[in-house]
Amino acid sequence: MSNESIQSHFTDWTKREAAAEDMIPLIGRLYRENNVVTSIYGRAIINQSVIGLLKSHRFVRQIENKELSAIDTLEVLKVMSNLNLGHARIDIGKLAVAFKESGKANIEDFLREQLSDVVGKGSDPVEHTESKDVVLYGFGRIGRLLARILIEKAGGGTNLRLRAIVVRKGSASNDLEKRASLLRRDSVHGPFEGTISVDNENNRIIANGNCIQVIYSAGPDKVDYTEYGINDALIIDNTGIWRDEDGLGLHLKSKGASKVLLTAPGKGDIKNIVYGINSDAIESTDTILSAASCTTNAGSPVMTILDEGIGIELIESHKLFRIGEGSPFQYFNPWRNDCSALA
Repeated sequence: MSNESIQSHFTDWTKREAAAEDMIPLIGRLYRENNVVTSIYGRAIINQSVIGLLKSHRFVRQIENKELSAIDTLEVLKVMSNLNLGHARIDIGKLAVAFKESGKANIEDFLREQLSDVVGKGSDPVEHTESKDVVLYGFGRIGRLLARILIEKAGGGTNLRLRAIVVRKGSASNDLEKRASLLRRDSVHGPFEGTISVDNENNRIIANGNCIQVIYSAGPDKVDYTEYGINDALIIDNTGIWRDEDGLGLHLKSKGASKVLLTAPGKGDIKNIVYGINSDAIESTDTILSAASCTTNAGSPVMTILDEGIGIELIESHKLFRIGEGSPFQYFNPWRNDCSALA
């Protein structure tokens, strides 16, 4: 390889690196000021590092058989930032590829046409825009992961806003500090992306500027959320203690609560919803919904695609054949053997 070729590779890298650096403030500004969530072929790029952005561009070659350049998507972002866009989710990677394939010369005209539904419909200032209050009932592992997601996606404050968590009073004198520490560190998901502080005087955890009221309560029907300025709130019950309509309905007896979402499979007539699969079953009159089980959320998208593509025949199995004597797995847990036989 000649020195000229070596230098050209390095020059190309530095140009793409510089483009990614220029993308970061544009991505952040669109998110905070216009509530525009950007992605590259389905990969969210908000709060990404320069290397993270370049990796997202390189991922495109697995779909389009060619790598997408950050120089191309930067041009898309520059134009988008001047279109006063309204709330939207926009895949700038697909837009960049579509523009190249269109053969058109003017990228602004192309984007105005593609984004006509949101062009000129920029969000009002945050203080004049309504957001949806969210309360986490329970702050175990699932609750803390939900808190991370809600804080990460707070944007300019016009989305779902985590306003409070409801827990039982711990025996430790430094209860708030302990809960903040658990939110700050996770052995699987790593450290919290941002800053967390504790306001002991007002009983709050402050995470990336989000003031989260910590409410101590002995039951779901014993809280007055309006005392904390929380109204028409979505209560996300992640305790798993109440799973039927009677139990979850207790939340709605608390002043300031309007809807309940369960993070476990619901019982009885409660709708178990997997977003994108049967979310069209949600009605405006529904006040209690379940997000179904982790297994259902993992399996149903795949099963839906298979069913629509080639069809699935449902059969009923009445007997499982356990792994027999002499098998190297015979001493494994019998329940695990049953699962292996079924698979």
